[in-house]
Amino acid sequence: MLNETQKQVLLDLAWAAIQAHLDKTRITLPDDPDFWIKRGIFVSLHKEGRLRGCIGYIKPYKSIVQSVAEMAVAAAFDDPRFSPLKAEEVSLLEIEISILGELMLIKGPDDVIIGRDGLYISHPWGSGLLLPQVATEWRWDADTFVREVCRKAGLPPEAWRDAQARLFRFEAEVF
Repeated sequence: MLNETQKQVLLDLAWAAIQAHLDKTRITLPDDPDFWIKRGIFVSLHKEGRLRGCIGYIKPYKSIVQSVAEMAVAAAFDDPRFSPLKAEEVSLLEIEISILGELMLIKGPDDVIIGRDGLYISHPWGSGLLLPQVATEWRWDADTFVREVCRKAGLPPEAWRDAQARLFRFEAEVF
């Protein structure tokens, strides 16, 4: 768990990475040893209360600071659902960082706790992830949450029951 100062440093880093991309400059990564642990990371951007970009790593490929910087830029400029961020939009953004915990294989909705768990489904025909806050924001129950992660993966809503499907839950530190 990060303290409030560390969380603010990472949020500032996300802002700086987006601005540096626009300015075509470089940033310096903070040297706090807690930030060099490898974790899955998602950075979500909201503009006027609506999603404006969200990209991340499910697995711990890179350190927290490397991932925050890269995913902030990716969410701003590379999310295929949105046009690249314009300089005039930066001041309208809210940034949210989700640091993911370990993926844990589950059997189905009975193993999900809304508000604590995010979901990831892997299937030969597609994969998808929903962060823990999504179910809370949409007021979904566990059954709906599992069906929606299937839909996010481009799968039928009951695909989690398929023998080839792997459904995982994870916790996240969201700030």
